[in-house]
Amino acid sequence: MTVKFSKDHEWINAADTTAAVVGITVHAQDALGDVVFVDLPEVGQHLGQGAVAGVVESVKAAADIYMPVAGEVTEVNEALRADPSLANSDPLGAGWFFKVRLSDPDELDALLDEAAYAAYAKTV
Repeated sequence: MTVKFSKDHEWINAADTTAAVVGITVHAQDALGDVVFVDLPEVGQHLGQGAVAGVVESVKAAADIYMPVAGEVTEVNEALRADPSLANSDPLGAGWFFKVRLSDPDELDALLDEAAYAAYAKTV
């Protein structure tokens, strides 16, 4: 399984559908600027696809973080909570937001692959 992207600028690595990793894209963190605060979901929380899972705040703006797929939050990135700048310095790595157990792995099919997301990101 490769990384998939939402049109809301989240990415998900669902190599493990019981602990898929979710974060914001490079495009999103570029648009936000320096991230200064993140509000992460509660572990154990069940959220539907497209639901607001948290908030990321920067020096420029605040933005909701949306669930790319439905599922149960199994872990949050406490290192990101302690150092929100990780969302800028390593958005596809150490700056991940939370992990989720997918309710319906077929929802991944509605997301974009890297090439489709790159093309989409150029239009917004």
